[in-house]
Formats: sequence, structure tokens, C-alpha cells
Amino acid sequence: MPSLRRKLTESKLVVASHNEGKVKEIKALMSPFGIETVSARELLLPEPEETGNTFIANAELKALAAARAANLPALSDDSGLCVDALDGAPGIYSARWAGPDKDFALAMEKVQKGLEEAQAQDPDVGHGAHFTCALTLAWPDGHAESFEGRVHGALVWPPRGEKGFGYDPVFKADGEKLTFGEMAPDKKHAMSHRADAFRQLIAACLN
Repeated sequence: MPSLRRKLTESKLVVASHNEGKVKEIKALMSPFGIETVSARELLLPEPEETGNTFIANAELKALAAARAANLPALSDDSGLCVDALDGAPGIYSARWAGPDKDFALAMEKVQKGLEEAQAQDPDVGHGAHFTCALTLAWPDGHAESFEGRVHGALVWPPRGEKGFGYDPVFKADGEKLTFGEMAPDKKHAMSHRADAFRQLIAACLN
């Protein structure tokens, strides 16, 4: 229940991510609230192994690890692309599909190949997909608040646009003509899965 939510009263928090794209988006989302952010990379915090089997489980373990290591509140994001024709893959393994070099061009090719194989088996298979984002706000004492957002759309090929990051160039949100890779950052921030989760976090923990 909302009344049981813990409010964020501290003026500084750790963005528990080494992904510069995510760090930039989260910093932009937090800036209107006058909260100073520092990334896990800046603090030289190790990246914990993502052993959870859901977006929220992985977001929680990353946020709690950073909060305890830095002795500050920490905000973590775990997000990914879920493709209908691939039974929700790559899902929580979205980053791993990019390999150790974080090669998302390769990851997007894997998604497209999987979609083509699925369509070869069933011509009626569509291009539907959604992005999911779990945000966890955690404190050094082990308390955590988690929120999950989504944005639905469809895949396009070939990739379009050099803005954003990750799978953005192959994802077009419902009702839009531009991919997230082509879209101005402010417009993407207003409608993305991360923005959806962040709106929930604001209502529960910042207002």
C-alpha cells in the first residue's frame, strides 16, 4: 500500500549501473528533484552477478549491493527487450545477448534472426515486442522499493537511428513513426518503459 512506502529524504544517491546510457537517462530523470547522483562506475563499485529470474529480482540485488557498498541510497534499473515471437526473449538476458563486448549490433542481429526463424515456422507471427524496466530504490539498511514499467510496440529492420542505446534502433513504440534510436531523448524519456517505472517511483517515494 502507498502508505507503507518509504520516502526518499536523502539528497544524494547512487545510480547502480555501469551502463552509461542508463546512467544518463536516470540522472536526467532525477535532476528535477534536486538529488545529486553518482554512478557505480564513478565509485568503482563492482558489478554484482545478476542471478535473479525476473527484472525486479535483478534490480533489487544490484540496488542493495550498491547501497550497502556506498552507504547511500541506490537506484538500480534492470530492463530488457521482450519479443512476442521469441516467447519473451531476450528478456532478462538482453544485455547478455550483446556479449562481453556489449555489442548491441550483434544482439539486434540475433533478435532479427530469431524472428525470421519464427516466421519461417509460422508466417502469421508478428513483430510485436515490449520493453520492460524494473526500478529498485534501496537503502543501506536493506529496505527496498521496486516498480515495473513497460512500453509496447513492434520491431523494425534494419536498425534506424543512432540516438538512445541498446535495442533502441529496432524498436518502434505503438503509435509512433520513429524508432527509439531516431527519437529525440526528451520525447523518448516521456514515454519509455523507464519513464513509466519512474512515474510510479515518484508517486510512491518522492512526492
